[in-house]
Amino acid sequence: MKCRLLIGALMLTTLANAQGREVLPDCQRGNTVLSSVESRWDTSPALAQETTAGTPGAPSDATPNPWAFSLTTSGYIVRGGQSTVSSDFFASRGRLRLEARYNSEALKTGSLWAGYNFKAGKKLVLNATPMFGGVFGNLNGVAAGYVIALTYKRVQLYSNGEGVFDDQNRGSSFFSSWSQATYSPLKWLQAGLVSETTRIYHTNLDLQRGVLVRFAHKNVSFTTAVFNFGWTTPTEVLSLGFKF
Repeated sequence: MKCRLLIGALMLTTLANAQGREVLPDCQRGNTVLSSVESRWDTSPALAQETTAGTPGAPSDATPNPWAFSLTTSGYIVRGGQSTVSSDFFASRGRLRLEARYNSEALKTGSLWAGYNFKAGKKLVLNATPMFGGVFGNLNGVAAGYVIALTYKRVQLYSNGEGVFDDQNRGSSFFSSWSQATYSPLKWLQAGLVSETTRIYHTNLDLQRGVLVRFAHKNVSFTTAVFNFGWTTPTEVLSLGFKF
């Protein structure tokens, strides 16, 4: 009798261990689902499709791309002029881009923007966003702008521009832009040439030109640019950016 009870206990133990091994793959699949949710922060269409397909029980109309946010604060050090600080905050989800700027079009002036993101290419990648916005403060009006980047491996051409139409004085309407050509020898380092047309500060040059260096670590970046060195009194721009 004792032998039968011992044999029965051993059989129950064996079955329990076998069931535990069968449950283990389910736990692994649970970890895979969690990894897929985290990978949704990447907005690339290919990864989004892979994430949706790899998630068990995911509805076909699930939106794979969450919101992504960025805040950049820039300080303009103008020698012999008025130094200032500008801020740029944007939120992006899939094709939609929303943006708020302060001290970008003019001093003590804010603007709100909405745009539509486009992307094309694999090796040579084009990202473009046409935008429309409203400007208010010391300057009031409407604006049309763009953000465009052309990237091939470690080389990138980037431009951000806008045309502002002043409601109070049409003769004061203007166009401003920031354009740069950069090379990234390392993942955390970017350097190149930059040009700018702006009303934030004034020099005897219509087009400000210079060099920039950008350092990045995880979700934080720091950029320094020096304009007009060798042409006129230099202007420095220091920018600190956060992504979250």
